[in-house]
Amino acid sequence: MNKYNHEPRDARNQHKRFFAVRLRECLGGAWVRQQLTYVTTLFTMTVLLFATMGDAWARPLLATAPGLGVASSFAILGASTVTNTGPTVVTGDLGVSPGSAVTGFPPGIVVGGTIHAADAVAAQAQADATVAYNNLAGQACDTDKTGQDLGGQTLTTGVYCFNTSAQLTGILTLDGQGDPNAVFIFKIGSTLTTASASSVLLINGASACNVFWQVGSSATLGTGTTFVGTIIALASNTLTTGVSLSGRAIALTGAVTMDTNTISTAGCAAPPTSTPTATDTLVPSTNTPTLTLTPVLPTSTPTATNTLMPSTSIPTLPPTSVPTTSTPTATNTLMPSTSIPTLPPTSVPTTSTPTATLTPVATTPVPIPEPITVVLFGTGLATLFAAVAARRRLK
Repeated sequence: MNKYNHEPRDARNQHKRFFAVRLRECLGGAWVRQQLTYVTTLFTMTVLLFATMGDAWARPLLATAPGLGVASSFAILGASTVTNTGPTVVTGDLGVSPGSAVTGFPPGIVVGGTIHAADAVAAQAQADATVAYNNLAGQACDTDKTGQDLGGQTLTTGVYCFNTSAQLTGILTLDGQGDPNAVFIFKIGSTLTTASASSVLLINGASACNVFWQVGSSATLGTGTTFVGTIIALASNTLTTGVSLSGRAIALTGAVTMDTNTISTAGCAAPPTSTPTATDTLVPSTNTPTLTLTPVLPTSTPTATNTLMPSTSIPTLPPTSVPTTSTPTATNTLMPSTSIPTLPPTSVPTTSTPTATLTPVATTPVPIPEPITVVLFGTGLATLFAAVAARRRLK
């Protein structure tokens, strides 16, 4: 090759000319271009696939709300005792089992619920609460918060774990991100303590019904705390003066202690439980009612004084008169009435149709890729199909 001729075939060296031509044919051939198209398309699709699924893989495992069973209607549930001081208001059921002591009501009051002291309902609620506790304890952790104060943090759905104790000082914000089924679970190894005037704030659709605190020993809410969620403590729960709880306080082995508090199940509970009686259950009759028509005849007996009989006396005939015969006058004779008696209306038993109760089931949201990702992925797929079609045409 020289400065005037740049084509490989013009090269003076035969070896250089041969390899230059072959190299150009290989790099410029249809087969090479086709292979490069395949490689580029597959690389693009792989990048898009990881971009699409990367967000889902990086997202924490979705927390699952446990079923509470009978315990769902209880705002307060203790194991040994339930004690109150001051005008506490409990909205929902209040119970204790296996203990039986409930003190401080009044002055405390229970609204929209029943006090269950060592009865079958409270025992079943304790059993169901224990199942829920174990369910929470068995869920995998998404984030380890050991040693961190929850105050000042904003958290999204997930399972947050503390190997030992947990502390809340200030405001904890739970962000539902527009999902009303977002679940927040806090697994605490030992104690849960809140400082005075601390609070839990729910935003963007987060619900107190889906916040759960599994406490390994005892929970103590400081004076004036505004708290949300279901607290299931292995030992005891203490609500100091002025605490407001939107949820439940459940103690599995110890006591629940209150002092001028406001506790409500936050509209998450099933209807308050009641001890069933014989009148509470309607059993529809399977017998077909039969109407028997039995005519009843009047029992009145006509009296003899009502009937006039012809006279039997023989009239005295004067010698010159013609004997006269008196004609008896017929009178009305009372006969037994043959009218059909009127039967009183017979009530037909009504059967009540049981109404099925629908229990909302939380559904797991499915991550939806961004629109731009879908468009890019579709473009890459179309390119691949075009390359396959081109290869077929070349064959």
